[in-house]
Amino acid sequence: MLIGRRPARTLARLIVLVLVSFVLFKFLFLPIRVVGNSMVPTYHNGRINLINRLAFHWHGPKRGHVVAVQLDRSRLVLLKRVVGLPGERIAIRAGRVLVNGRTLDEPYARVSESPPSQDEIVLGPDEYFVIGDNRDISAYGAVHQHEVIGKVVF
Repeated sequence: MLIGRRPARTLARLIVLVLVSFVLFKFLFLPIRVVGNSMVPTYHNGRINLINRLAFHWHGPKRGHVVAVQLDRSRLVLLKRVVGLPGERIAIRAGRVLVNGRTLDEPYARVSESPPSQDEIVLGPDEYFVIGDNRDISAYGAVHQHEVIGKVVF
């Protein structure tokens, strides 16, 4: 029997389940599918992840957080790692990130033959520097706090 001995109770449970799912996926979690290899080896192409939209409601991202970023006027959502915080000086030398002149320890980063480099920039009071873990193909740069959608849950 699909409904059981108490159809009213089953219907009430189903309604609660639908409402809770709607609220969770409308306001709290955003499911996304990873397309591309810019976050390899941490996140692989085709994997589905959940973004917690409320993770930064009371405080901003911290260094090392993997975040979802949606650039202004774009429907594309990028997964990137936060490596620079507001007010810091950020440079990239041979694929390695320098924060205020010191090399950042990044055991998750993948750098091989053609690593990127970038001259030093100073982040504004509401800017974060984000980059993918696969430095050979990753886009990177400063993003404003309002462009950070949330933190990757898993």
